Amino acid sequence: MAVLSIVLGAPAQSLLDEDENMAEAVHRFYGDKAANRLRGWRQLVREGQVTDWSDRETLSRVNIFFNRLHFIDDIKLWGKNDYWATPLEFLGAGGGDCEDFSVAKYFSLRELGIDDDKLRLVYVKALELNQFHMVVAYYPTASAVPLILDNLDGTIRRATERGDLEPIYSFNGQHLWLMRERGQGELAGKASRLSLWNDLRGRVDVKRLQRPSMNLDG
Repeated sequence: MAVLSIVLGAPAQSLLDEDENMAEAVHRFYGDKAANRLRGWRQLVREGQVTDWSDRETLSRVNIFFNRLHFIDDIKLWGKNDYWATPLEFLGAGGGDCEDFSVAKYFSLRELGIDDDKLRLVYVKALELNQFHMVVAYYPTASAVPLILDNLDGTIRRATERGDLEPIYSFNGQHLWLMRERGQGELAGKASRLSLWNDLRGRVDVKRLQRPSMNLDG
């Protein structure tokens, strides 16, 4: 699919053909509302690819688009304690947990041309909720304090403004970091150490869609 043409280096096909194939597959598997969400996503990506958006505008549009979906725990939606949905599954189901929001944003930002070196998926502890959580961090430069994209707080803020989040580790398409201080980290190895991340990247395909345990669209 088009998402992987950038993230994993797969040969790119016609964007319109890819969009049509995805819309048809999502419609068959999840229904009309899901297909409409998919079309909205592809419209966002297409517009961004032909428009000279700044990185900040790209971050904002992607963050707003996905934060409209429902938050729901994996055990309720997928019948599993921990399941990382692909962007197609997230849009198909119409909701997901923090990992699903973050993964969908990450793949979308990559497809919209944001370099992988500027992005990390970050596991944090949400202190006010006293639970683990995932966000997307965007680094304007390698040494900069990152901007945080989060489904709990829809406003994009610098990490230093998010005293409610305690970073634990982060990763992107290539690397895994253990966090030492807010916004920075120590390189700790390859992202391949994360089995759920590997599993997800191996099934970002219309042929491997999974059906949720409940229908959020009613």
